Amino acid sequence: MQKAHRSLISALGLSLLLTTGHVFAQDSSKEADGAPKVTEQQVKKELSKWALLGRKQIVYLTEQATAQYEKNLLDSKPNMPGAWMLMKDGKTVKHISIDDQAGDAPAQVRILMYRAALKSIARRNEITAAVILYTGKVSEDSDEQALVIEHEHRLGISGNKVIPYEVKNGKVLYGEAVTSEKPFQIFYDSKSDAAAQRAKNAK
Repeated sequence: MQKAHRSLISALGLSLLLTTGHVFAQDSSKEADGAPKVTEQQVKKELSKWALLGRKQIVYLTEQATAQYEKNLLDSKPNMPGAWMLMKDGKTVKHISIDDQAGDAPAQVRILMYRAALKSIARRNEITAAVILYTGKVSEDSDEQALVIEHEHRLGISGNKVIPYEVKNGKVLYGEAVTSEKPFQIFYDSKSDAAAQRAKNAK
């Protein structure tokens, strides 16, 4: 366990769940209609550029969201999930409130509600990235607590981070993060939909 969230998030290096997809190369330097051919190398370079942008924006959003959520980790009361979104300008971060609709709903129900709300906003093309933060146990056999960060980006990034933490002397201390891939639930309905969007961005 070590360090507070800002240095932690900077060190996380959030995984890019990016695939280049299949590109059919041609021998000639031009397409049949005479237009310059887009080579596989050019596509990969463009995809790499978008991947880097997406990664930076996910890290930025996660930093902002964690800074706001951390006070919940210091509270002795049971933690409720929270959700944040990065607007299309790539800078503005907004918190989503569902308290009026959720009422006394438990954490698992609130997570589903956040996913639905973010999906509705994302499908209207109003946001670039989204994160949902909540807490739970590292494992069923352990009392160790963990911060879970679900993150998605319009550029085809989707994953979970599970970060053990403990509170000492009024500060949150984090352990080593474990990253895993998760299905798309906000911006796309499937991995193939996300891949199609990445290919479109690369053109």
